[in-house]
Amino acid sequence: MSEPESRYYYSQRLKLHYAVWGDEGKPPLILIHGGRDHGRNWDRVALALNDRYTIYAPDLRGHGDSGWALGSMYSLPEFVLDVATLVAELGEDPLTVIGHSLGGAIALQYAGTFPDRVLKVVAIEGLGPPMIEHQPAHLRMRHWIDHMHEMERRQPRRYASVEDATHRMLEANPHLTAEMAHHLTLHGTRDNDDGTLSWKFDNYVHIRSPYEFNLEDAQDIWSRIQAPVLLIRGTESWAPDPEKSGRAVTIGNYRSVTVQDAGHWVHHDQLERFLEVVMEFLGE
Repeated sequence: MSEPESRYYYSQRLKLHYAVWGDEGKPPLILIHGGRDHGRNWDRVALALNDRYTIYAPDLRGHGDSGWALGSMYSLPEFVLDVATLVAELGEDPLTVIGHSLGGAIALQYAGTFPDRVLKVVAIEGLGPPMIEHQPAHLRMRHWIDHMHEMERRQPRRYASVEDATHRMLEANPHLTAEMAHHLTLHGTRDNDDGTLSWKFDNYVHIRSPYEFNLEDAQDIWSRIQAPVLLIRGTESWAPDPEKSGRAVTIGNYRSVTVQDAGHWVHHDQLERFLEVVMEFLGE
């Protein structure tokens, strides 16, 4: 496929990158990647959809070719802010949003915060993390500080070659084809001075807030979504089931689809089935 155009914008003084496919006379579609990923992970999805949409795929702060946040400001509200800033730059047209994992959470939060700007939402496993065993607040704060100090000492992992980094990619997701893993690695690594490669994402994106996932607040925001919502999950994933967990109950107009033989990266693991489900939803 032809290479997308690279563009940049600023949010909270950070220079952030996004890719654009197609001419801008078509309706806008934003593709939001997950944690430790990058916008070019959507290339095959963009290829399938750019005949009907102008596609924008941002690199979230701390990811891809976007800037890293000093002080490691990588909370969900800041990611939503960045997307809102980008959408405001794109114009007044309502848009469609597709997000994966963290990107799915961002898509749902944005759609509930700006319901008049969103036509449809597809969230691949974007309903938040699995419920973690509750810990007292003072322990969570101590563990968070210890983890931050650990990150200060941690150096990015280095790989001798693209092949070595691709092998690590395949270890993380055995559903990937060798071709897709190679593609993701090419766009997800940068060269070091010593000839090695490291992942583009900032190690600080690993950090979780000392404050627990607030389902009540999330559901309040989701209840404001006016657009139809498609929730997608893989049968072999750790992500919460929208139906069994009850998390989606406040989303007024949603449909839930579970894709067989897919893990967390449904759009990589079962691309054809994913596109079939999404195109049917978008065409309604």
